[in-house]
Amino acid sequence: MAKKKKSDKPVATKKKSAVRDKESEKRAADFIVANKELIFQNAEKEKRAAELIIANTELVFQNDQKEKRAAELVLANIELAFQNTEKEKRAAELLVANTELVFQNEEKEKRAAELALANIELAFQNNEKEKRASELLVANTELIYQRDEKEKRAAELIVANTELMFQSDQKEKRAAELVVANIELAFQNNEKEKRAAELILAHKELAFQNDQKEKHAAELIIANYARSLIEASRDPMFTISPEGKITDVNNASVKITGSSREKLIGTDFFGYFTEPEKARMGYQEIYRRGFVVDYQLTIKDHKLTDVLFNGSIYKDEEGAVQGVVVVARDVTDQKRNETELKEAKVSAELATEVAEGAKAKAEDAVKAKQQFLSNMSHEIRTPMNAIIGFTKVILKTDLSAKQREYLTAIKMSGDALIVLINDILDLAKVDAGKMTFEQTPFKMSLSISAMLHLFEPKIQEKNLELVKEYDDRIPEVLMGDPVRLHQIILNLVSNAVKFTSKGKITVGVRLMSEDEEKATIEFSVSDTGIGIKEENLTKIFESFRQASSGTSRLYGGTGLGLAIVKQLVEPQGGSINVKSKVGEGSTFSFILDFNKTNDNPEIIEELLELNPEIKNIKVLVVEDMALNQLLMKTLLDDFGFERDIAGNGKIAIEKLQNKLYDVVLMDLQMPEMNGFEATDYIRNVMKSKIPIIALTADVTTADLAKCKAVGMNDYIAKPVDERMLYSKIVGLVKKPIKQFLENSEEESAKKNEKCIDLDYLMHRTKSDPTLMMEMISLYLEQTPPLVHTMKQSFQDKDWNLLHAAVHKMIPSFSIMGISPNFENMAKQLKDYATTQQQSDQIQDLVLQLENVCNQACRELEEELHLIKNTKNEN
Repeated sequence: MAKKKKSDKPVATKKKSAVRDKESEKRAADFIVANKELIFQNAEKEKRAAELIIANTELVFQNDQKEKRAAELVLANIELAFQNTEKEKRAAELLVANTELVFQNEEKEKRAAELALANIELAFQNNEKEKRASELLVANTELIYQRDEKEKRAAELIVANTELMFQSDQKEKRAAELVVANIELAFQNNEKEKRAAELILAHKELAFQNDQKEKHAAELIIANYARSLIEASRDPMFTISPEGKITDVNNASVKITGSSREKLIGTDFFGYFTEPEKARMGYQEIYRRGFVVDYQLTIKDHKLTDVLFNGSIYKDEEGAVQGVVVVARDVTDQKRNETELKEAKVSAELATEVAEGAKAKAEDAVKAKQQFLSNMSHEIRTPMNAIIGFTKVILKTDLSAKQREYLTAIKMSGDALIVLINDILDLAKVDAGKMTFEQTPFKMSLSISAMLHLFEPKIQEKNLELVKEYDDRIPEVLMGDPVRLHQIILNLVSNAVKFTSKGKITVGVRLMSEDEEKATIEFSVSDTGIGIKEENLTKIFESFRQASSGTSRLYGGTGLGLAIVKQLVEPQGGSINVKSKVGEGSTFSFILDFNKTNDNPEIIEELLELNPEIKNIKVLVVEDMALNQLLMKTLLDDFGFERDIAGNGKIAIEKLQNKLYDVVLMDLQMPEMNGFEATDYIRNVMKSKIPIIALTADVTTADLAKCKAVGMNDYIAKPVDERMLYSKIVGLVKKPIKQFLENSEEESAKKNEKCIDLDYLMHRTKSDPTLMMEMISLYLEQTPPLVHTMKQSFQDKDWNLLHAAVHKMIPSFSIMGISPNFENMAKQLKDYATTQQQSDQIQDLVLQLENVCNQACRELEEELHLIKNTKNEN
């Protein structure tokens, strides 16, 4: 047992030893595992330390990059400040600087974006570091628990953590610095934007200043132009303050006073005249009336110059009186001439008294002759009107051959008597110097053809040939007197027909020469008649002379035709010639000059044929003689017109007041109230515009001019030609409708025609739309009130206000390109207002100026709208 117990102890000891060994082995294994784990953890820590070193290196690199970028920002700011300074100096380089600024802002935005990315990356790294620090704390706790070695290594980790915390603090400081840098960068960007805005404002202000300079330059040009006009005046001109002090003068004032402009300005105006009080009274008269005209004064210069003092007040834009403008015209020479003229008049009056007596006798003789011819014309034509008129009426009826032959003879005799009367009266006109020549446009070819048609019946009756030779080189329209030309050719062709029994009559019209202004034309009439002896060629142009004494017996006539032709040709600067051989014929030729023209020719009034469709024309015949009343009734009944008869002007007026008529046929010489008195009453008292045709037996005196003066529309000479009467009645009654249509077309054309031309305004403003808009707006603002003032002042007869309103309107006509005709109208109206003259033209001038100003405003509103749209599009 003892041995067994002894033997059991070693076994137990061995077991304990084995257990201990196993425990030791386990601990060794655990220790080995712990060492491996520690080695692993150390390796991990080294990796993390290496990562921290890399992170720190990267952070240092990023900080370097940020410092570089901050340095670049500083350089950019310095450069921006330099550029801003340069931009202020050089406004023209603003566009380049703005472009560069935009580029720099884009770069800064890129860098700010990069900084934001760096901040995000830094935050991510901090998170990673915090995670790793947590893991290290866990590992340290485990190491403390396991081994003392772990404590040492934990201490090293604490040191590493402390360093890491220090680095984190550094990163946070750098991050704070980045935030500050970002704030500063944002501040700098705001400053740049402010400076850019300031540059834009500076640019706008510079543009505005340039506009103002151009406006001032334009105003200066106008002011210099006005000043040059004032200085160009040879008459002394002064502007005077309300206190009577000179405020400005022109060069003529300096010359006449002998004092410089500087000495004159500020001095008393009245002291420069020999009668200062009289000058003061004239000055006060200007303030009282608004103007003074031809006020006589004498300037105290080296020769005491006599002047006519003309002055008016001038006002500012608000109508406040600023002073007086005075012009003193030198009339010394005029006074000297007046004195010499008075002396000459005294001398001439003595000679005139002697001549006047003889002149009065001669004039009385001419008047007596004219009155005799007028009376003779009236007395002969009045019965001839009835004879020829009723003969024509009877010839239209059914007649036997003998009756028609007798009546035809009566008519031919009556026509011959009328030709004789016309020749005598035309000759009387020439002798009295009352033959006048008009200058109207007419077509030569048509005029000649129409006149030759009158001879076709006579030519055919005598079995002759009428040849017309017309030069096609003659201008189509010429200026001259077609009526007198007809009269000349009619007399020559009439003679040719009279003295030619067989063969032909040739009428030639040939262009001899022409230039830019006129054409010289030769007219010739050749016949194959009896001819004229050579010794009689010089006598045939004398009054009441024929080629021989037997001519009158064989062919009739008075010998007045050629005398009248000569008197019609020579006063027009022409000459007449004749070539003739007895038994072979004669050629009469004359040469006249005609001016060229582009005007439209007057329409030749054609004789209308009777149109049965033209009815319902009511005619009032005013005639005192029963025979003529009956003739007019017969003719008007044949025309199909309604007619009433009045025995004198008084009865005619009563009929016109009670019934409507389309036309009046008015005799001139009637009892109680003659034709002139009746027409004057119809026009001026009744205010009627009914067409009035004069029936006159006197076509030589001033009665025809008097017909026109009292308001008659036309006249017909007795004896009355029925086709002429019909044409004139229809023409006057139908004319108002045609005239209305023509007027409507003219008004429509005028409406489409612009009255403004902005070339001058564009030239003055250099086509600057802003300045043009401002000037047009100013016109549209000022003109309507001025037009209203002009109309109202005219109605109120406030001549001073009318003068002021028109005066302000005048400069705008040329600026807006309105026709100079309207500017002249305004000046004429201003003159009327200055002299306070009552004239029928004033109302017409006011109306025309109102119409053109209103039209100009409408057109300028359209132009203003167009300029605004164009400017906005640009």
